[in-house]
Amino acid sequence: MSDVPEGTTAPHSTPGAIDWGAGEYERSASALVPAAEALVAAAHLVPGEHVLDLGCGTGTVALMAARAGAVTIAVDPAARLLEVGRTQAAGERLDIEFLPGEAASLPLPDGAVTAVLSNFGVIFCPDPVAAVNEMVRVLAPEGRIIFTAWLPGGAIGQLNQAAAEMVRAALGAPAPPPPFAWHDTAALTTLFATHDMTVTAEPHELAFTALSPEAYMDSASTHPMAVMGIGVLKRLGQGEVARARMLAILEDGNESPDAFMSTGRFVVITAVRG
Repeated sequence: MSDVPEGTTAPHSTPGAIDWGAGEYERSASALVPAAEALVAAAHLVPGEHVLDLGCGTGTVALMAARAGAVTIAVDPAARLLEVGRTQAAGERLDIEFLPGEAASLPLPDGAVTAVLSNFGVIFCPDPVAAVNEMVRVLAPEGRIIFTAWLPGGAIGQLNQAAAEMVRAALGAPAPPPPFAWHDTAALTTLFATHDMTVTAEPHELAFTALSPEAYMDSASTHPMAVMGIGVLKRLGQGEVARARMLAILEDGNESPDAFMSTGRFVVITAVRG
């Protein structure tokens, strides 16, 4: 899971190199609850069905699925976040199995679940073909895949793109190839076509808010991507310059006259057979 809009990648390397256990992803997870609710609502879960929360982070979607009566498995590469999810599930006495794993290599047998859910998780897999192949592999014949993906644009997207560019420039690294367009139904239709699956998209919005642009910057600096990118820039003596540039982006894109607000636009994607 991430509050980084689609079209951006980890500022230091590739999406697959992100240490999602770094920083305080819990803050970002709490901001993404409305998107998780939209995702689970679109899944139309039935009590007793088997569900996978892929890229579960702190387990927000897994918890919602389990509360709805689903038999839930949650997978994420970050051991610390899995433990946060286990603790929350135990506190609610919810029986959720939290497993370490990657989207391109899921620790589940064939046809194990009837629904694969992913709230801004699978979109960070560096190999979309492998990720789709794995999601389909663990899906029962009558199952469906539902995930959220950011639409490009907005102040937060510009912020993260600028951060990535500054880190690459500081390191003298080349720009990565464009990321796969997980938000684009045409691209997804092609991606899922080999599995005879139909793709639909439902648009949504989510407001990122804070008391001020500065307050949002401070909160966002705890995100795993920010922790890693800011660390690079500080080591190279460019931390203050980078902060000033990013703060200017937030101020220019601020939608609130007396606080901070930036609208993040995303889609809920559903893929079903036939």
